Amino acid sequence: MSVRAKKHLGQHFLKDETIASQIADSLVGDGYKTVLEIGSGMGILTKYLLQKSFETHVIEIDKESVEYLKAHYLHLADRIIEADFLKINIAEYFPNQQIAIIGNFPYNISSQIVFKTLANRHLIPEFSGMFQKEVGQRIAEKEGSKTYGILSVLTQAFYDVTYLFTVDGSVFDPPPKVQSGVIHLKRKENYELPVNEKLFYNVVKTAFNQRRKTLRNSLKSLNLSDKLREDAIFALRPEQLSVARFIELTAKIENDTV
Repeated sequence: MSVRAKKHLGQHFLKDETIASQIADSLVGDGYKTVLEIGSGMGILTKYLLQKSFETHVIEIDKESVEYLKAHYLHLADRIIEADFLKINIAEYFPNQQIAIIGNFPYNISSQIVFKTLANRHLIPEFSGMFQKEVGQRIAEKEGSKTYGILSVLTQAFYDVTYLFTVDGSVFDPPPKVQSGVIHLKRKENYELPVNEKLFYNVVKTAFNQRRKTLRNSLKSLNLSDKLREDAIFALRPEQLSVARFIELTAKIENDTV
C-alpha cells in the first residue's frame, strides 16, 4: 500500500515485530474464545494473534490490505470482514459470543472505537489497542488531572484500564510525529450502572464541556432544584470527581424534584 493511501486512512502501520508480539500477549483470554482485530493492514499483529489459542477474525476496510491478507494468510480468508468497524452490528457477526477487541487503531477514529466498545460492553470482556499516546493516557487517567475527562470517566465506569507501554514513532510506516501508547481494558464484573445510563452520559459530557466551571454552573442546563444545587458536590469541578462520585452525582440528579 502506498504511503499516500495510508495517510488517507489515518493509519500508521507498525513494523516492529517485538511490539506486535507484546500487544498480542496483552490479551489474557478469560471468558471468550474469539478475537477481532481492527485494521489489520499487512498482518504484523495478526500473525501473532494466529499463534494464540483463540480464533482470530479481522476487520479491514482497505481493499489492498484485504487482498494481501488473503494471499499471505490462507487459513484466515474466511474470517476477514471487509467493512467499517464503526458501522457494523457486532452481534450479527458474532451471535451469542463474547469477543475481545485488539488493534493498532487509526488515530482519527480511535476514540470512536472506544465508544462503540462501551456501547457493546455486554459482548466485549477484554480490549487491547494502540492509540496516540495522549489519548491512551487520557483513557487511563484518574481524577485530579487536567487530562482526565469524558473518555476517562465513561471508559472507567465499565472497564478497568491499564496503560501498558509507550511506543516511539520510528517503529511505524509512515512514522507519525507523535508517540503512541498501548492500553488494556478488562470489563468489570458488574458492568451495569446503578443509575440511568443516558443521564449519566449526559451529566459527564455536560460537566466536562465546561470543565473550568463548578458543577453548579456547568450543569445549569439540567434544570436542577435550588435545594440540590446547594449540595456540596456542586461546588466541585468535574476533574475532581472520581467515577464513583459521578455515579453519586447522577443519582442525586435522578432523584431531584424541581
